Amino acid sequence: MRITRTVTGRSRRVAVLATTGLTVSALLLTGCSSDSDPSGSTGPDANGNVTLTVADFGQFGYKEAGLFAKYHELHPNITVKENVTADEQVYYPKFLQQLNTGSGLADIQGIEVGRVKELVDTKADAFADLAGVIDADQWVGWKALQATTNEGKVIGAGTDIGPMSLCYRRDLFEQAGLPADREEVAAKVAGGWDDYLKLGEEYKKKAPKGTFYMDSASAMYNSVVSSNEEQYYAKDGKAIYKDSAGVKAGWNLAAEAAEKDLTAGLAQFQDPWKAALRKGTVATVACPAWMAAQIATYAGDEFKGKWDIARTPGETAANWGGSFLAVPAKGKNVEEAQKLVKWLTAPEQQAAVFKAVGVFPSNKGAYELPEVKSAKLAYFNNAPIGEIYAEEAQVIPAAVLGPKDGIIKDSISTQINNMEQRGTKPDDAWKAATEAIDKVIG
Repeated sequence: MRITRTVTGRSRRVAVLATTGLTVSALLLTGCSSDSDPSGSTGPDANGNVTLTVADFGQFGYKEAGLFAKYHELHPNITVKENVTADEQVYYPKFLQQLNTGSGLADIQGIEVGRVKELVDTKADAFADLAGVIDADQWVGWKALQATTNEGKVIGAGTDIGPMSLCYRRDLFEQAGLPADREEVAAKVAGGWDDYLKLGEEYKKKAPKGTFYMDSASAMYNSVVSSNEEQYYAKDGKAIYKDSAGVKAGWNLAAEAAEKDLTAGLAQFQDPWKAALRKGTVATVACPAWMAAQIATYAGDEFKGKWDIARTPGETAANWGGSFLAVPAKGKNVEEAQKLVKWLTAPEQQAAVFKAVGVFPSNKGAYELPEVKSAKLAYFNNAPIGEIYAEEAQVIPAAVLGPKDGIIKDSISTQINNMEQRGTKPDDAWKAATEAIDKVIG
């Protein structure tokens, strides 16, 4: 299944989202060769036929949207084979090894946003330059920058992004005496994540028995940090997570949530988290665009229409997640691979993927297409997700990425979970997190 496409505890996309507002149903991850060696591309044969290989992780949605078959119809001499690795944390080390040896690479390789900075800084020469192939201005500006070197080389074309929102249970809010209308909920948290915690205290006073206001304080933490330009690294490449204003704000809010018992203390995407959604004991979840599929899949049909989506707390937009498609410079079919990357990341194809699996486009041109612009989710009370996420996506700050962002975030999230589950004091948890990080990054 599409359980992980993650380097930061971010599990994503195990459901098909019919974004015209019809259904949300579970989907088994499929690929031509799951967890197999991604080599196998072939140069033109005597008849000019070419097999292009695409190596990715989790669920990029191309097969589900029928795009590989469509490309073959448009280009009968091109056959595309996808090699899927379920877990990005398995995929990436193997990908690095292939880059180092120059062997086993696919014609097109997926790159997770948490890895792209490391590759831009240390492996840019290993990739073909897409600057003359795609028009970077078509993408939201901060997305294009993430895969661009200081010299202007573009190593990857943006696929999806994760603009933020707030998913909440309308029925639980009503039972707790809170407003349930999405505009009213947005107004209650308009001041930011501090307001979100205040709303949690209101919820707790009359909370239905056995329920918790939020699933995970670490998810809220990630949302807070993601709204800042400087997160774990400064523009000069120095790790600043110990002094980062965004990290401090997120940490303090997470500690407050744990102290006030506003959180279920669940590690997202693990079995207890899935069970809580299935039992209906969680009232709110910090929601990047891809999270809706997770909630719908694990909460199930019983709670269809009881969930809703409001705009993210505060005035500062945030992004959590996203990936890229890159073309290894030493591939057998670089020119044809570049053409396929350009086509897969064009507005029409990104809109088709959004309709098929619910991941939000990074190409701005897709936002005006009906599959995106008019998209609603029936499961979430017909929430206008196309409108909500497109508005958010275009004002997200250009975050400074660092080579070890994922490791830093994972270490901090682990200790937030310890505050929630074990009652670890904030100072002790912070010390443990920084010691673990420093062992890795120095």
